[in-house]
Amino acid sequence: MVLSAEDRALVRALWKKLGSNVGVYTTEALERCSEAGRPPSTSRGPSSPGSPDAPHARSSRRTFLAFPATKTYFSHLDLSPGSAQVRAHGQKVADALSLAVERLDDLPRALSALSHLHARQLRVDPASFQLLGHCLLVTLARHYPGDFSPALQASLDKFLSHVISALASEHQ
Repeated sequence: MVLSAEDRALVRALWKKLGSNVGVYTTEALERCSEAGRPPSTSRGPSSPGSPDAPHARSSRRTFLAFPATKTYFSHLDLSPGSAQVRAHGQKVADALSLAVERLDDLPRALSALSHLHARQLRVDPASFQLLGHCLLVTLARHYPGDFSPALQASLDKFLSHVISALASEHQ
């Protein structure tokens, strides 16, 4: 699956639009993973990053309750609601994805240090990256429904597949 010029343009345009909120959305995606397979809540609609109903105001522990195996990766973090440490990890994910957007032409090299860290030191199961990628797609679609065309979804899916492949390369 090759990223076409159109795919690259769509991904870069969305990332520019996300701006400084990338960390908010990646944190929400981390939290959203816990809601996979559950019926949707009766929310009043999308929340803005600064609202009291924003992702960081909800319990981040849900991810770790729904997927208990992930607790082993985060045993050193404060997993309480509104935890600054979970938000900080969400920002690390955002920074890595932003680097990937900047270096679309050479993802394996751009993400090699993270691949090594996650495979050799942290021993993260590569399937976790796929789950997080899906949760990020859902989160972005929720916040940008007017922009989230089938073409953008396909381009983001390809992009995230390339990122996941680069991150999982040390596992092979």
